[in-house]
Amino acid sequence: MHTGFSPPSEDVFSVLKRLARKRAVVERCEMCSRELGCDHCHLVEPATHKLVCACDACSILFEGHHSANFKRVPRSGTYLPDFQITDAQWETLMVPIEMAFFFRSSPLQRLIGLYPSPAGAVESTLPLATWDDIVGANPVLGSMEPDVVALLVNRIAVARGSQRGQYFLAPIDKCYELVGLIRAKWRGLSGGTEVWRDIDQFFADLKKRSAVYQGAAHA
Repeated sequence: MHTGFSPPSEDVFSVLKRLARKRAVVERCEMCSRELGCDHCHLVEPATHKLVCACDACSILFEGHHSANFKRVPRSGTYLPDFQITDAQWETLMVPIEMAFFFRSSPLQRLIGLYPSPAGAVESTLPLATWDDIVGANPVLGSMEPDVVALLVNRIAVARGSQRGQYFLAPIDKCYELVGLIRAKWRGLSGGTEVWRDIDQFFADLKKRSAVYQGAAHA
């Protein structure tokens, strides 16, 4: 019996599926539920290192509030072309790979070093004497805002013997973005071609979006 109902065409189903996918990936401010764009702000909870997505209006409320439960993460970083660190100093930091980030935790009142791995971020014990020497050679590190800015190091090229490393004062959310990239795309023992291509692109994009530090390496 004809009911007057016609099943949707294949094109309609395709449109509905596409709209459903778009709705599924919409991010919202975790403070006010406002819909967010792809390049939105983040807040960090210093006690847990948890990142929170936020709109501009909510994130500005935490600008410079050092006693608040959340801190606003800067939107851009600084590239350090003249950063000074010796191979011996790097080895003393006991990071098993040529990539890591270092930031000061205000709740713990100490420096934390993390390196990305296929399992996520792994903490490395830091000898403070070596770090003090590195800060002495690079006074710009004294400007790192606790919890929200990290020294991000990429020495992969150094290990390959092709060129010097890349060093940034990077927003902490970018550091965790790198961790997420490696965790999601690492394949097998060596990582695979795709992950290394994406890592190179990550650092190229970060450099493009960063200011260049013009101060002397030795102040």
